[in-house]
This record gives sequence, C-alpha cells and structure tokens, in this order.
Amino acid sequence: MKRWIIAVLVELGLAVLCLAGAVYSWTRARRSTEFATAEDHPAFEAVRYVPPLVVLATALVILAGLLVIAAVARIVAGSVARGPAGPMH
Repeated sequence: MKRWIIAVLVELGLAVLCLAGAVYSWTRARRSTEFATAEDHPAFEAVRYVPPLVVLATALVILAGLLVIAAVARIVAGSVARGPAGPMH
C-alpha cells in the first residue's frame, strides 16, 4: 500500500477516537443537583457544567476536524498525483 493511504487511514482513525473522547467528555461534564422543597420555594434541579471537561470536548472536536481536513487534503493530493500524465500545453 502507498504511504499516503496509510496516513489517511491513521488520520481518520485518530479523528474517530477524538470524536469518541469528545462525546465521553461531554456526557461526563454535566452535574445535576436536586433541591428539595423549602418553606415557600418549590423543588428544582440545578445543572452546572464542569469547565475542564467542556474544554476537553471542544478541543477534541477541533482536533478531529483538523485530522479530517488533513486526510481529505491527502486524498485530493493522492488522486491528483495518480491522474493520467497527458501532454502539457
């Protein structure tokens, strides 16, 4: 196999891993707290997000996007290099 094909497969594999890590991080970033009914206040649920996990998820999505862009650029460059060599005008 050609080296650029292996590089594309590695980049796409890493992009999938980054997206899986981003989903895992995003789902763990939410913290819920239940508050019971007080004298004249109704019960409610407060939600807060853990900033480091949100930042990690965002960074992983950005990295996955960059890896996909690099893979597409390699595919385009590989297909251009494989094209038929015709006479130059």
